[in-house]
Amino acid sequence: MKIENLKTEAAFFLLAGPCVVENELMALQIAEKIVALTERLGIPYVFKASYKKANRSRMDSFTGIGDEKALKILGKVRDTFHIPVVTDIHETTDAEKAAEYADILQIPAFLCRQTDLLAAAARTNKIVNIKKGQFLSPEAMRFAVQKVIDSGNDQVMLTERGTTFGYTDLVVDFRSIPAMQAFGYPVIMDVTHSLQQPNQAGGVTGGMPQLIETIAKAAIAVGADGLFIETHPEPAKALSDGANMLPLDVLEQLLEKLLKIRSAVKNV
Repeated sequence: MKIENLKTEAAFFLLAGPCVVENELMALQIAEKIVALTERLGIPYVFKASYKKANRSRMDSFTGIGDEKALKILGKVRDTFHIPVVTDIHETTDAEKAAEYADILQIPAFLCRQTDLLAAAARTNKIVNIKKGQFLSPEAMRFAVQKVIDSGNDQVMLTERGTTFGYTDLVVDFRSIPAMQAFGYPVIMDVTHSLQQPNQAGGVTGGMPQLIETIAKAAIAVGADGLFIETHPEPAKALSDGANMLPLDVLEQLLEKLLKIRSAVKNV
């Protein structure tokens, strides 16, 4: 798969799905619903789910159902619906393993400066989606991009996911989108993670899901190439990051609004 397959004049592309693979049935049901609505709306779609969660606040936080089991479920989603899949990796040894089942390897924001990890992802010849560190300026992300290119892979995407604001909050600087687009690669807005409220006293990340529509609308108005949205049938029961996920049953309405904004921006 190439980045060109995700580009269209009429619409942004969408990376969406649950935070983590919880079980096969749920993954397939979520994918089936999003495939149906994105096909109707003409939005290129990539199924998103982590096969494991390595960055957790507490030892008792849910980290996954097992790497091999979760990866095989991602592979089944890809093969069943004939759609690309994105998942994140955390160690160099994850790259080849995840590349068997995923079309896009995602580098978490906290790890975006890890040279060996970027190089390992690049060597798989998969698309590499690098999330901007919460601690970095958008301009500094050119060096992360260059590491992938220098490793022989020019299939790179960048994702804005908010900037640290104090100890327990994030803010979105929408100047980051055109700043990173200036490197010549697609830029995605991670709508849901940018609304996290990390480092809460109880050890469970909070969030502001009521602002998902606001952030998504602003990102499309600014000209983001794609959106990243974590969604779940029942966010309150999600095993990871439920505090900032979009209920699955309102995704269609949101996408319809965003397409109108995209059309308006394109016609200005």
